[in-house]
Amino acid sequence: MQQEIRTCDLFCGVGGSSRGAAMAGATPVAGLDMWGMATDAYAVNFPCAQTYRMKASSLKPQRLMDDVGKIDLLLASPECTAHSVAKGKKPGCEKSRGTAFEVIRFAKVLHPRWIVVENVLQMQRWARFDEWKSKLQSLGYHINSGVLDARYFSTPTSRRRLFVVCDREQEPSLPDQKNETKKTVSSILGRGESNSSPWPLSEVRTPERALATLERAERAIESLGDNTPFIMVYYGSDGAGGYQRLDRPLRTVTTLDRFAYVRPTKFGHEMRMLQPTELAAAMGFPTEHQLPKSTRREKIKLIGNAVCPRVMAAVVKTLTTPREAESKTAVLRGREV
Repeated sequence: MQQEIRTCDLFCGVGGSSRGAAMAGATPVAGLDMWGMATDAYAVNFPCAQTYRMKASSLKPQRLMDDVGKIDLLLASPECTAHSVAKGKKPGCEKSRGTAFEVIRFAKVLHPRWIVVENVLQMQRWARFDEWKSKLQSLGYHINSGVLDARYFSTPTSRRRLFVVCDREQEPSLPDQKNETKKTVSSILGRGESNSSPWPLSEVRTPERALATLERAERAIESLGDNTPFIMVYYGSDGAGGYQRLDRPLRTVTTLDRFAYVRPTKFGHEMRMLQPTELAAAMGFPTEHQLPKSTRREKIKLIGNAVCPRVMAAVVKTLTTPREAESKTAVLRGREV
């Protein structure tokens, strides 16, 4: 029987990585983030874990070991916004990208068997990406990396992210994303809504409505028909017309409040913005995962920065499951020889 796998979550945010690791059978014992709203949420969802509200660079790994003991799995989602094309070479961006090296600093002291680093795809184009991987290899880790899309992991949103997996004992693998069941936007609508206090909707076609919003709605209605509900998408650059159907995964959840639910009624079309609880559902958070008591904007920022739990669960399960079948096959082949 496999022993307990104890995890530490650097840059933990609202706890998506730890939730995923827990779903895979691991035990979160520590989470770190410099944003108080994130650590508040982490502490509520993982009350038995030690929570650190500070920069990763301010915490000595030895102190962490003294506080919580052995760490088997190190999870990390270093600052990712500085990797975006829009950021370019703005002042402070390289320092932000450099937070990835905190993984090295902690790994040197904690000696975890496994490491999982999640980030945006652009991290692969970071000038120091190869140097960063080489430093991990110098610590004795075998490394594998790949891009996974949340929609292939029973998560009702499309979210492509880079996963770098490390194992000190064998070549690590990533989960297969071709055989998973896809979920759709329709499955998240109404999560968190009370029957006694339903979320209010407003008419789409009103004089005070922004012209761009009206144009998005008209394009959707013209394409889908008068009687089909849909999602209106703001701040998108995918050239898809600013809307999407309900029978598909939600487009990538970001830190912006950019999705509106539109439905037809006998009085015309009505709309409302998707609620934080619905966005959390789109990201694959289970109903028991709590959001902090904060503003709508702060909740959406937390969710938009999160790691999809079901994807992390698949990554951790694939990474940490003993390969008994492979070992038995190898023995049998040896006997045949």
